[in-house]
Amino acid sequence: MSEFSDMDNAKIKIERKSIEFEDFKKFIIGDRKFDKQYSNIYIARLRALKNILENKSKEKWGQYQVKTISQLGDDDNDDKSEAEKLIILIGIIYKHQELKPSILKELSDELQLIPQSSRSNYSSEKDQLFLEDEMLRIKLVGNDLNHKEMVTGLICGVLGYQSSGGTFNVKDYCVPGICPQASECYPLIFPSEEKILILLLSGLDLSGNPDSLHYQLLSEWISGMAGNNQVQENSAIIAQVIIADYLSSLIGNSIKGSVETYTHKGYVNSKNKFTAATKETILATRRFDTLLSEIVSTSNVILMPGQFDPSNHSIPQQPFHPSILPLSFRRKKNLRYKSLYAATNPWIGKIGSRILAGSSGQPIEDIMKVANLNDYSPIDWLEKTLNWRHFAPTAPDTLAAYPYVETDPFIMDECPDIYFVGNTNEYATKCVVGDQRQTIKLICIPKFSKTHTAVVVDLLSLDTWPITFQN
Repeated sequence: MSEFSDMDNAKIKIERKSIEFEDFKKFIIGDRKFDKQYSNIYIARLRALKNILENKSKEKWGQYQVKTISQLGDDDNDDKSEAEKLIILIGIIYKHQELKPSILKELSDELQLIPQSSRSNYSSEKDQLFLEDEMLRIKLVGNDLNHKEMVTGLICGVLGYQSSGGTFNVKDYCVPGICPQASECYPLIFPSEEKILILLLSGLDLSGNPDSLHYQLLSEWISGMAGNNQVQENSAIIAQVIIADYLSSLIGNSIKGSVETYTHKGYVNSKNKFTAATKETILATRRFDTLLSEIVSTSNVILMPGQFDPSNHSIPQQPFHPSILPLSFRRKKNLRYKSLYAATNPWIGKIGSRILAGSSGQPIEDIMKVANLNDYSPIDWLEKTLNWRHFAPTAPDTLAAYPYVETDPFIMDECPDIYFVGNTNEYATKCVVGDQRQTIKLICIPKFSKTHTAVVVDLLSLDTWPITFQN
């Protein structure tokens, strides 16, 4: 219950909407062990999706036989026609890219041996595709396979034949597709037929915008301190605020929006710059803590870390420690706000009867570096990850990730109703309908520091619209 003032300074009470919330805790890491090889996560990924791909391949291509790479040399195909030689292989895509970062290049960079220019993408015309299983690898060729649409880590089925050069000539391919939607989502269960809204924010970047009025307008609007009675009643309909990357519009890069690296050359000056950057981050964290404490005093908030926030670097990033944001996590006498929930990045959970999933932006940003397709926007790649049935296929190849062994938690086992990505350059949304009538709302949340825009979502109808806070 919040107390607001109307235009005539008469105090009224407007009750904030509330709704049940559940964190699936899919990305919580228990015992952290870093003594295993990263190849284990690819094997776990392949084993989890192999049967799905086999069924998908049979549905698409019918009569062709599914083989392993080790079985390719068993048959004599010299006297067979191309149609008779066609078989199906299922495996992991590996994309060989000369421009992709490597630890040896980073080491030479650090020691000033060979200067390496930083790249915004790793794609070139020399990129090559390979298909791997638990044992072997084979090179994929053919004009029916778009190299730029493929990324390392994607589980894929390919239809083709082995050519004389030991390569596999691809005629068609398929991906796992959107996972089935839980039957419990039909019909939707809400406490009433009234509107229940959530607010998505990303890329606040209080380090670069310390005194902007936009943040104060945002806080006052969420808290119901801005506007007339009608505006306050509308803001009270917001039952949940999601922030990914705190200071990043409730979804992405809240504190700092960029990072600098320093080499051994000129170490003293670099260290002084690093110290100054650390102080700046601390000040930005305090600013965010003050802003967030105002919001959580009247609203429920889910807080996700971002790429440059004070959390672990590799995904899944773990929830913020309460001591980082003391004002927001605690009241007087060390009592915590129940309205603030620290989540992982990526994150998946349920609000009401809707399943929500998304990230602060790193998986989609990394895919765009690997692919470098100018015709594809972030929302296009967001849709592709939905069909690939994987939150972060390029992890751990070019996107740092925890070395899982037995399982790959980034595989989509639940079909989200709302699937978002933070820290994009502009707002975008799209409704995707799957083969089994799955309906998913895709949302790109723009950087608040650049656009001063957040995204409002109606949980019942899945309608979305941007809301902008200008001076």
